[in-house]
Amino acid sequence: MLEHEIQQAIVTLLTDSGLVEGLSEDNFHDRVEFQPLVADGSSRRFIRVFCDLKPCCLGVVPASSSARDFDEFRSALAIGRHLGRKGIPVPEVLAADSRLRLILFEDLGDLRLHSQLKGETESSLRPLYHDVIETLIKMQIDGAEDFDQNWCYDTETYDLSVMIERESGYFYEAFWKDTLFAEEVDGLTAEFTQLAHLAMDHFEPLFLHRDFQSRNIMLKDGQVRIIDFQAGRIGPPGYDIASLLIDPYAGLSGPLQEELLDYYLGRLSLCNGLDVGRVKSSYPYLAVQRNLQIIGAFAFLSGKKRKQFFSQFLMPSLVMLQNRLADPLFDDFPVLRRTVAESIRLFRSRFSARVHSKKKIA
Repeated sequence: MLEHEIQQAIVTLLTDSGLVEGLSEDNFHDRVEFQPLVADGSSRRFIRVFCDLKPCCLGVVPASSSARDFDEFRSALAIGRHLGRKGIPVPEVLAADSRLRLILFEDLGDLRLHSQLKGETESSLRPLYHDVIETLIKMQIDGAEDFDQNWCYDTETYDLSVMIERESGYFYEAFWKDTLFAEEVDGLTAEFTQLAHLAMDHFEPLFLHRDFQSRNIMLKDGQVRIIDFQAGRIGPPGYDIASLLIDPYAGLSGPLQEELLDYYLGRLSLCNGLDVGRVKSSYPYLAVQRNLQIIGAFAFLSGKKRKQFFSQFLMPSLVMLQNRLADPLFDDFPVLRRTVAESIRLFRSRFSARVHSKKKIA
């Protein structure tokens, strides 16, 4: 897609939708400015649009014109509108161009939960995380109501294939093999399958964001807002609360994680028709699943995508996974425990060697 074509499409949407009064092809050069933004792990492009020197909206376009990118555009549009209708605090969909897969969203600014955490004490974080958890529960409950699974571009539900191929398999391929260059581990895939089945045994289906972490939670005018929801589907609520609590960007302490989990379960118990006991039982398994996915994603992004920002979170994520697997609940996963311990040893030795090599060159 040509840059000029994208800019022209944004101006056309602004004009046709009436978002900017008096805008025309004759004066937009003087009134509209475009600022490309750096994306996190996404391959999509983000463009902040200024009108008359004020932030106006955020343009989002895919990296390519592939069928999958079109499906992701369609999901972002449909799920965003659905969540907005349900009163979930997502950015408003202002306009869209299906030919270019372009969506104009409400601009929520730059303040993420991740940024807000810096310098805060745990006591000051509690009310903020309580607000986030209340918003999460509303999204899980109300977002599931009237949700059309045909909107999903990836899979309709969070299922065994997602867990084994996209999470534990992601860890195995992107981190264990491609980052550590380690060999096959006998019995590991069998334990991955066992883990996935245990998580499925405690399935209480609601709306699942699947990447509910501090860099996808915005704060605007003191209110929690949720972004990056296009991979939403039906799934277990324990996964999203695990994503929030074990989030390596935030680095919450173990005691605070447990306290916030109790708060979440207590608030969830007020919702009629939900078996909170099943949600609680699923949490440890889903937390491991999420942890494996995080490590796979960080390895892929820092390695194949060369986005070094993510490499700093690999070791904390590994240690967090090792600590969780030490629970007697995971005594039946000796191969996974050994593999994670070996991962930490190999990663430490190779990271230390890389740092030492850089110092020698300097």
